[in-house]
Amino acid sequence: MGEKEKSFANPPLQGKKMAYHKVGADQRAQYLDSDDLQATSLELEWDMEKELEEPGFDHFRLDGTVHQQVGITQNTDLDLEPIQPSASPKGRFQRLQEDPDYVSHYTRPPPKSNRYSFCWIFKLFCTALSLFILGVLIGYYGHVRCPPSPPPPPKPSDPHLSQEILKEIQAKDVAQIYRDLIQLRGKEDRDIAMKLLAQWTSYGLEDVQLVNYSVLLDLPGASPNTVTLNSTGECFYPNGQLCSKETKMLHSQDLLYSYAAYSAKGTLTAEVFDVQYGTAEDLLRIQNTANVSRKIALLKLGRLPLLYKLSLLEEAGFGGALLYVDPCDLPKTQNLSEKAFMVSLNGGGDPSTPGYPSIDGSYKQNRSNLTSLLVQPICAALVRKLFSSPEKAGGNEDCEPLELLATAERRTVTLEVQTQPTYKTISNVIAYLKGATIPDRYVIVGSHHSTLGAYSRQQWAHGTAVMTAFIQALMRKVKKGWRPERTIIFCSWGETVFGKIGSYEWAEDLKEVLQRNAVAYVSLHDPVRGRAVLHTIASPSLQQLATEVRKRHNFTCLGQDKCAEFNVSSVQMQGDSDYFINHLGVPALQFSYQDSTALETASFLSEALFPLHSTISNELVSSFSLHESIAKLTGEVILQIANNPVLPFNALDIALEVQKSFRDEHLNLERLLTMANALRESAQLFQSDEMRPANDPKERAPTRVRMLNDVLQSLERNFLVPQVPPGFYRNILYRLDERTHQFSVLLEAVEHCKLHQSNETLQAALSKVLSSLNSAQVSFKAGLNVFEAALLGSK
Repeated sequence: MGEKEKSFANPPLQGKKMAYHKVGADQRAQYLDSDDLQATSLELEWDMEKELEEPGFDHFRLDGTVHQQVGITQNTDLDLEPIQPSASPKGRFQRLQEDPDYVSHYTRPPPKSNRYSFCWIFKLFCTALSLFILGVLIGYYGHVRCPPSPPPPPKPSDPHLSQEILKEIQAKDVAQIYRDLIQLRGKEDRDIAMKLLAQWTSYGLEDVQLVNYSVLLDLPGASPNTVTLNSTGECFYPNGQLCSKETKMLHSQDLLYSYAAYSAKGTLTAEVFDVQYGTAEDLLRIQNTANVSRKIALLKLGRLPLLYKLSLLEEAGFGGALLYVDPCDLPKTQNLSEKAFMVSLNGGGDPSTPGYPSIDGSYKQNRSNLTSLLVQPICAALVRKLFSSPEKAGGNEDCEPLELLATAERRTVTLEVQTQPTYKTISNVIAYLKGATIPDRYVIVGSHHSTLGAYSRQQWAHGTAVMTAFIQALMRKVKKGWRPERTIIFCSWGETVFGKIGSYEWAEDLKEVLQRNAVAYVSLHDPVRGRAVLHTIASPSLQQLATEVRKRHNFTCLGQDKCAEFNVSSVQMQGDSDYFINHLGVPALQFSYQDSTALETASFLSEALFPLHSTISNELVSSFSLHESIAKLTGEVILQIANNPVLPFNALDIALEVQKSFRDEHLNLERLLTMANALRESAQLFQSDEMRPANDPKERAPTRVRMLNDVLQSLERNFLVPQVPPGFYRNILYRLDERTHQFSVLLEAVEHCKLHQSNETLQAALSKVLSSLNSAQVSFKAGLNVFEAALLGSK
């Protein structure tokens, strides 16, 4: 063996000692585990001849393996014999095969590493396949069982959506709401407000508030006011009946509320002078013939605001006034000769907090009397009794106005007026429907509720029922995910009949916010007063929208094929729109049904509040088709203002309305006409160049649209004048009535000049109008400059 080792061809193996141990199979098998056996068998697979040919064999040491196995079994009693290294050309494996013990005890199992590799790949494949199949099943059944995602809500400006909302408004719904409301007649103001709050909340409105204010109301006294004819000693109640306990008990409610709220209190005995309508000509005629100091004026309602006429009487020196409505001024269908009425001498808001809200901690002024005159409304029948004026035959067909003859003996009467100024809590119901994209712009919708019993005439229920029906239809769409672009605020005002107190207090409370955010006011004050004419009042910027809506609906009037044609006009309107028009400069609109004869009679007769049984017929109430029409007309206007990307205001119509106001004027208005023409040119440029985004969606850049809307929103504020006579609008865009075309402040200034033989008042009025026109033109130019700068910046 030693010589063979020396002649070994592989030099790295020289000097190295390799040892093999021959182990008895029967002795070793009982101690070695399967891993040891496999390791031994693997070692024996080496082909020596091939190993000798491979380089690096000198790095392989088999001793380590053998020694490791020995180390593992060092505690066992094994008979291990040394195995000498072989240099046979046959190799170790062939030599071992020649050993008979090898064949019988060392049969080689298959390689474990190959078997493990195959099992591992197979398991991995099965796992991946199982996960894939499971994912497919979950995805399939999850897709089938999950409901499809709802379609995106329609855009608020979609015209089809507005029509869907309006179709939800039905006459039967308005009728049911109306009947529920009139059951509250005679309840306290808070009770009615709580009923509305609960009803609006039940429809889905989330932000509904009850806003309370403590205000000064001038309520009737414990006994009715009286008028006594001194020549006979006869005492009369305002309705013409003789004073007696039986009459007082029989008609206590009507008699108590036949009074003028906020009148002076006391007793006055004086001669009575007939001043007719109390115009400048009427007062000049009386003053030229007699001393009227501390006398009593017999005054007709109509033609001019009552507060203005009373201010003229006060200025002339009168001490009292008897108010009445001439039967010739009333519609032919109404006979109110024996009906007394109520009026309020409050121009607006809580008299004890003029110009600021009546909130907790506010200073309360002592202003229970808003005039120095003792004022008492009486019926036309009492006028005839007091002044021996017989009633003409033929009724209203051959009506002759009531007038005291100049040659008639002057009558002296004693007027007794007693009222009770009382602080009382009133409630407004305010509901917010937040806008989706422009929530800081408000479209305000208003009606009112009343607590005056018979004298409320249930008229408040008509407007409130219409607004509630619109809320009901609107919220059905809101529950499906829709919202308007701008915020809509629904308001039911308290104590409107005492001088629009609820709306004034709320608006004064939020004045700073409303000046910035209020966009428009839509009025639902007494929307059904007749059945023949659809009367529309709108500020100049909203006239085009009102006309388009009317043409699109083309509603019929009750009992007629078609409503009488009546143009949209900008005249002073009833109700709570006063503060929004005259203090905030907010565009306003109002639809109402009236009798045709009512529009032909004297204006401002609505200032008289007659009892319930003398108002609209049961025919109007029974059908409610007119209420449905008003709800749909008003609803479409509200939705267009709230949803259109560009406010649907027409700037050019404002300039045209200004030009019409100078028509047929005999004054020197050259400067005003020049300014009006310049205003029209600026409005035309603004309308043609900057209103394009309203018609072209490609130009509706958000910044550009926002600037445009800001200009449109503030246009009418330029026409607010600082001071006007009582009862006149500060917004000079509104005329007194349908018969006048001039600015109301100029019309009044001309009348005032007749009384004082001075043109100072006229010059002051002209300066106010000129300043308003100049302010509007500057506003147009500033808007154009802003747009140009924005366009240059974008380029």
